[in-house]
Amino acid sequence: MSSFTERTIKRNTIFEGNIIKVEVDEVLTPNGKTAKRELVRHPGAVAVLPLIEHNRLVVVEQFRKPLEKVIVEIPAGKLEQDEAPLQCAKRELREETGYTADKWSHLVSFYTSPGFADEEIHLYVAEHLQAGPKQTDEDEFVNVREITLDEAFHLIETKDICDAKTVAAVYAWHNRELARS
Repeated sequence: MSSFTERTIKRNTIFEGNIIKVEVDEVLTPNGKTAKRELVRHPGAVAVLPLIEHNRLVVVEQFRKPLEKVIVEIPAGKLEQDEAPLQCAKRELREETGYTADKWSHLVSFYTSPGFADEEIHLYVAEHLQAGPKQTDEDEFVNVREITLDEAFHLIETKDICDAKTVAAVYAWHNRELARS
């Protein structure tokens, strides 16, 4: 056990919703004192880097209430109970964009904000895409676009792409292109 480990003394659930649970833990710190930790529990998620012909990326424009603006993102979504990440990635790509893919590869899994949340995102690359109808949730409104790598970097500069998963995916796409040249 690491000398930095904190032992939970007491846990209090503050809120339990459809997507997250918020807890406050009282912990014993390595120096023997107690502290409070505010935690967001999340079931995990997937994100998809869907690449189509002519070196283009399929993205969605979506209003994000915490930011009070429309942003450009790669398709993504929450894992359902007992759902495998790859199955979730396939479902989310189809629901949000209408696309399906013949080739899938896992790129990386990462924690979004480990200082307060346990959300882990599994990022997949989807290739050899076929278009089909979107099947978005009743309360989900998205616009599907195709962008180039240069356009993606411009959207990062203008903060139209501003979420961590999409920024990371764009840089992964860039590194992939560099490796191919």
